[in-house]
Amino acid sequence: MHSTQRKLLKLIEEKNVAEMSLRQIATAIGENHPQKIAHHMEQLEKKGMIVVDKAQNIVKRVSPNYDKLPADFYNIPIVGSANCGPAEILADENIDGYVKISKSTLRPGKYFIVQASGDSMNKANIQGNTIESNDLVVIDADARTPKHGDYVLAVIDGGATIKRFYEDKKNKRIMLVPESTKNYTPIVIAGQDYDSSLINGTVKAVIKQVHF
Repeated sequence: MHSTQRKLLKLIEEKNVAEMSLRQIATAIGENHPQKIAHHMEQLEKKGMIVVDKAQNIVKRVSPNYDKLPADFYNIPIVGSANCGPAEILADENIDGYVKISKSTLRPGKYFIVQASGDSMNKANIQGNTIESNDLVVIDADARTPKHGDYVLAVIDGGATIKRFYEDKKNKRIMLVPESTKNYTPIVIAGQDYDSSLINGTVKAVIKQVHF
């Protein structure tokens, strides 16, 4: 999510911006170009994160279409990016939007989505799908104790990465292994350094994006 949109959401929680001019809103959030405010307000409305009630002259922050969502769908937030390479890209916990997914395709759980970046998992097989840059990867946050061979989202030194989880019991270590057409080195974590908190969830599905 754009930083201006985050500032707008915070301001909307505090004030009724419908009663403010674009210049006043820009000044309140430290934006130098008032003309950009209308654009970002429109984007927030399209994402379903605000409702503009012209009849009552009110702008409200809402959970995107949650109340209107059919009971047989999950409304899953996109919370940032994860690297499919070294753990370099930070997983940003600010919500960038929502994706509706049928409950018939996922078991009950607490889900979020990260957008993949990189090609170290372009030979992975998640329900027949690989993971390529820009694909949306569905993570089950309740599944933080992976089994040998699961695909996981790990956060190492503040960087998020998607890899396959292997437990090397013989050598008392954990290995996060890439599956790629290129030669990537596995991330190896010694047993004494392994903290289950580094696993933020298990990969459950991949939503393929258009690749050019």
